[in-house]
Order: sequence, then C-alpha cells, then structure tokens
Amino acid sequence: MRLGEVGIAVIREWNRNLAIEVRMGTELAFRAQLGTTGEENAAAISGKVATVTALGVSSLLVRRRHEADPTYDADLGDDARLWGGWIPIFVNGTLAGTVATSGEPDVVDHEPTAETVRRYLELQRRD
Repeated sequence: MRLGEVGIAVIREWNRNLAIEVRMGTELAFRAQLGTTGEENAAAISGKVATVTALGVSSLLVRRRHEADPTYDADLGDDARLWGGWIPIFVNGTLAGTVATSGEPDVVDHEPTAETVRRYLELQRRD
C-alpha cells in the first residue's frame, strides 16, 4: 500500500525506531516493524485503534482532551491507549481507515505519522 510505503520512507529518513500500520476500516492493510519494534508495539497500536475508532480523532488529540478533562474518555474501556501516533483517515466525512506508528514517545510517534499523511496527500494531488 502506498501510504505504508510513504511511512517507511519517512521513518527511515528521520531515523526513527517505529512500527507502522495502516488499516482500512478495521482490516489490517499494511504493517512494517522497523528497528527494534516488535509485539509490544503491535499491542500499543491495537489500543490506539480502539481510541481513534471510538472517537474519530487522532490519539494525541484524545490525550490532550483527556488532560484538559479527565472524564473525556471515560467510556473507552481498558484497551484504549491515549498515546500519540494514530491518525484517522476520512473519505467523504466517513472514517475509512487509520494510519499509526509506535515505538517512540507518543509525541515523537505522532510527528512521522502526520508527515506520512502530508506526503501521501501531496502525492495524490500530483497524480
């Protein structure tokens, strides 16, 4: 999947230790584990998926909202993760998928994920 390939390029260019995952709906479409990432990152990503799918906003935004109002995420359950790195993908206003990274501190996770989406959208505009 092109989005995942763009993500790998960003991770390598920025020399980050990250796993990347792309989902279309709830189905896994792409996964790569770079550096020393492993199963613990897959579990973190699953928790971020639960967060983004339930609330429809990035996992970092959920964390920031939770910091401002600790009751914000009260109904998410035990699997949710309030760590950066997961961004929703909307098509015509509907949540169509997600892209995530995991392996670094959450704000560091979030930066290459956002850059991956930016670069992907730029490629789509050119095509």
